Amino acid sequence: MSDKNALKYWKSNIRIVLSLLCVWFFISFGCGILMADILDEIRVGGFKLGFWIAQQGAIFVFVIIIYIYIHLMDKLDDAYNFNRDEAKTADSVEEAQ
Repeated sequence: MSDKNALKYWKSNIRIVLSLLCVWFFISFGCGILMADILDEIRVGGFKLGFWIAQQGAIFVFVIIIYIYIHLMDKLDDAYNFNRDEAKTADSVEEAQ
């Protein structure tokens, strides 16, 4: 991968990570702490929504974020023709030399 493509790839990767971290922060801190009182007026399964998000919902969102990251990185790898198998083979060849 050329230096120019590597820089674009890295910037796209950072953009994805920062976007997902913003979602993580909003759910964990925003919904779980700052807006808990407002969300507690809504009930889910007999529990207050603010409590449920802090105890259960945030964990579900974190797992979903992991799968979204995997999906987005696969798309990014495909866009830049980055094949993990070829990269491993190239690394092995370089180490052997």
